[in-house]
Formats: sequence, structure tokens, C-alpha cells
Amino acid sequence: MPEAVPARQERLPDPPLLHLLLPKWLTARARATAQTRGKGARVAILALTGLLFWAFIFGVLARLLTYFRGVQEIGELMAGKLLGLGLLGFTSLLLLSSVITALSSFFLARDLDTLVAAPVDWLRLYGAKLLETFVASSWMVLLVSVPLFMAYGLVYDGGVGFPVIVVATMLPLIMIPVTVGTAVTLILVNVFPARRTRDILSVIAVLAAGGLVLLFRLLRPEQLARPEGFRDLVEFIALLRTPTSPFLPSEWAQQVVMGALTDKIPWLSLYLLWSTMGGVLVLGALLHRRGYPAGFSRAQESAHRQVSKWGSLARLPHRVLAPLGVLRRELLLKEIRVFFRDTTQWSQLILLGVLVVVYVYNIKFLPLRGPGITFFLVNIVPFLNLALAGFVLASIAARFIFPAVSLEGRTLWLLRSSPMCVRDLLWAKYWVGTAPLLVLALGIVGVTNHLLQVSSFMVIVSLGTITLLTLALAAMAIGFGTLFPQFETENAAQIPTSFGGLLYMMASIGVIAGVIILEARPVYSYLSAQAFGTTADPTEMVLGFGAAALLCLIVTLVPIRIALTRLEAVER
Repeated sequence: MPEAVPARQERLPDPPLLHLLLPKWLTARARATAQTRGKGARVAILALTGLLFWAFIFGVLARLLTYFRGVQEIGELMAGKLLGLGLLGFTSLLLLSSVITALSSFFLARDLDTLVAAPVDWLRLYGAKLLETFVASSWMVLLVSVPLFMAYGLVYDGGVGFPVIVVATMLPLIMIPVTVGTAVTLILVNVFPARRTRDILSVIAVLAAGGLVLLFRLLRPEQLARPEGFRDLVEFIALLRTPTSPFLPSEWAQQVVMGALTDKIPWLSLYLLWSTMGGVLVLGALLHRRGYPAGFSRAQESAHRQVSKWGSLARLPHRVLAPLGVLRRELLLKEIRVFFRDTTQWSQLILLGVLVVVYVYNIKFLPLRGPGITFFLVNIVPFLNLALAGFVLASIAARFIFPAVSLEGRTLWLLRSSPMCVRDLLWAKYWVGTAPLLVLALGIVGVTNHLLQVSSFMVIVSLGTITLLTLALAAMAIGFGTLFPQFETENAAQIPTSFGGLLYMMASIGVIAGVIILEARPVYSYLSAQAFGTTADPTEMVLGFGAAALLCLIVTLVPIRIALTRLEAVER
């Protein structure tokens, strides 16, 4: 009997790593080459803004490093300490960013259903998603690091080979926190459902970022620029020579870069960087092979939400807002509920609170007491501080008020199909964002005025100005957010970084500058009159403050009117 011929086994396709990344590349290329209306102007504005940002960072660092290089004995040590702090901040931000990004790229991306079911080797899938996480979480750090290393290379004459050393240093320095962040996300997803893990990671990331900012400020790094605060020069030099974090990759990278600038490259530090990256990649791959199937399966589970009943406390907002009528009351309550349902939204309040504490802390330590500090100087600083407070409020409005219309997404069609007036919807969004922003603005200005012990005139001017600025900046945020909506965006944090968000911030800076310029003359006249015992011109004060108030009124009403016209033009 003839032997049976074994059936020919078909070899399943096993696509290479670059093939798995090809759809992402084609999508990015299609978006970049798509011909849309106004694309050239947007690219030009973004490029100009980026170049100005690079030039500003480069100019500040180059001037500072030139000063350090002129200081004998300790100048190089101070430059190295500054670089080490910068790289430590980069790695901390990368770790937080990669934890959040890995959740989407490894567990919630739309292409995972096809890739996981396809005959793709687990190691290639891990490498493709790791590279995707690497690019998505590190592009901002890479852009910021370019002027940083340019300043170091030019001031310290790094030479032609310096960029090669920088690339060889930054590659492992970035890959290490990205891989560690991916592993942390994998562990958390195996413990919690992925939908719930997103909420937990958002809170953890914001808490960690806030803690880093607060810790950095409490350390008061400006003391390094004041050697007289130390007991002797030996103690100061010993502090500079001591590594900030000898067991962290950022310290090894700092030693390599500074060594390349002084022709004494510590090859051991470079070896530690690459060997640590290799070890972390191997451990991350093994953890992925063991835990990813179970984690991906859990990622398909939906998060369970528990609805709690607060009794009479839950009915309190209804009673407070009852005079507004049923429609306006429910619209306001809808905006509040939507905000607190999204963890990525309300968790930003934690970081906001930390930044406010740091802001007030800096005001407290301003050297406005002692010999040489006049009445004029004590009162002019709070007035100039209004510009900084206005910029902070504009940034908050860009994050929370600008995306308000875009977050409606496809439900905007449902709202437009109802017999509801668009005016009520827009004003509900405006006041839900403006009311807490106004409370924050008055609190910041009031506390800082109390700490600085300014005159009653400056208290009235600062509180009135910040109130009008808050109303105007919030209205501009609603107006620009309606003119440049992003209805298809799933992440609210991406909306303020769009082209419309950039235009809003530029316009906000112009309005803040206009208000400060219009009020500068009457404030200067009044403070000069108080300092020298003369009388201020009342006509000049009325014209200056009246023009500033009129500018804020126009900036408040016109954007709201434009937003109403834009929303009414949307088809029902």
C-alpha cells in the first residue's frame, strides 16, 4: 500500500515591522498632502510661531550659557547642572506621556482588532506599537530639545561631531521612559478594565505632573545663581559637583553631552544608557508576551459606572437655577455633568490648583520690601502682574472653554434639530466656563494684592480690570471655538492645540496687551501724583480706563455674536 503523501502546509503571511507601520505613515502623508482651504496660511503661521518659539528658547539659553562660560571654575559645572535638570524634566514628562499614549496605541486603537486577529508575530506587533508610542509621546520633547542642544553646541564649540553624540544620547534616553511607561500601562490594564484605566491614568498623570511642578518650585533652584546664600564657596562648588540623580539615565546623558563639549566623553555613561535601554526593551517584550493577550481581552470590557443618589443634595442645583426656567437650567446642568463625567477634563483642575499655588508662592517671595523699594514700585508691580494673570486665564480658557462647542460632536445635529434656541445653548456654555474662571481670577488677584499690600486704588483697578478681561477672554474662547470646531476629535486635550487654538492665544495676547497699554498712562499718572504729592488729571484717567473698558466690552459681545451666527448657519 503506497504511503500517504502529507498535505502541503500553507505558510501564513508574517508581515515585517515596517509593513505594520505603513498604514500610519500613509495616513499621516495623506493628511499632510491634502489640499484644504487655507492650509498654506495655517502652515505659515504655525511655522512662524515655531521659529519664534525656538528663537526665544535659543536666545535665553545662549545668553545664560555665555555668562556661565565666562565664570571660571564653576561656570561649566553650572551649565552641566542646568542641562541635567532639563533632561530630568524631559524624562519625567516622557514617562507620564507614554503611560497615557500607550493605553490608546496598545489597547484602544481602532486597528487593533485587525492586527491582533491577523497572523502577526507578537514581537513585531510589540515593536510596531512601541514605535508608534515613541513617536506620539516624544515629538514635543524632541522639538523643544533642538534649541537647547543648539545653544550648548554653539556656545561651547561642540564641533561637527556634536550632533552625532546628541542623537546617540537622546535615542536611549527617550526610549527608556517610553518602554517603562508602556510596561506600567500593561500592568494597570491587567488589573483594571481599560476604560476605567484611562480615568485612573489621567488622575495619576495629573497628580504626578502637579507634584513635580510643586517639588521643583519648593526646591527654589534660583539659589544656585546666588552663591552668597551658602556658607562658603567650597560648599557651593561641592553642591555643583554632586550629581543630581546619579542612578537615573538623565544624569548619564548630561555627563555624555558635557563630556563631548569638553573633549572628555565618558564612554561608561554612554554604555550605561544603551545597555539600560537594551535591558528595558527585553524586559518590556517579555512582559508584553506574557500579559498582553489577557490585557487586550480585558480592554474589550466596558467600565461599570455606579450611580449614587445624593438625596436632597442632588436637588440643590435645581433649586438654585430654578429662576432661569426649565430649558436654561437643564442646559447649565448638562454642561456641568458632561464636564465631570470626563476624567481627562476635571482631573486638569488638580494641575491647575498646583500651578495657582506656585504662582502665589512666587508672588510671595518677590523682593518688594527693604531699602530702595518705593511706593511707586510696590504698586506698579501688581499692575504689570495683570498681564501675567491675563495670560494664565487665557490658557485656562483655551483648555476648558475653547473646546466647548467641539465636544458636542455629532450631538450638535440633535440639538439643532430640536426647537431649542441656539442662543440659550451658547450662553449656557459661556457662563458654565466663565463663572468659575471669574472666581479664580478674582481669587488670584485678591490674594496677590493682599500679599503685596498695595494701595486701595490698585486693588480697585486690578479687580475691575481682571473682571473685564475674564469676560472678554471667555467670550473670545467661545467665538474662536465655534469658528474653528473639531467635531471629530475624541480627546478634548487635542482641541486647544489646533490652528484655531493658536489663533485664539495670539488674539488673547493682543487684547491683554491693549488693555494694559490703555490703562498704563492713567495708572502711572495717579501713582506719580501720590508719590510726589501732586494731583492726577481726571480727564486722562476717564479716557484711559474708559477706552480699556470699551475694548473689553467689544471683545465680549462681538465674538458671541459671531458664534451665534455661525451656529445658526449649521444645517438642522
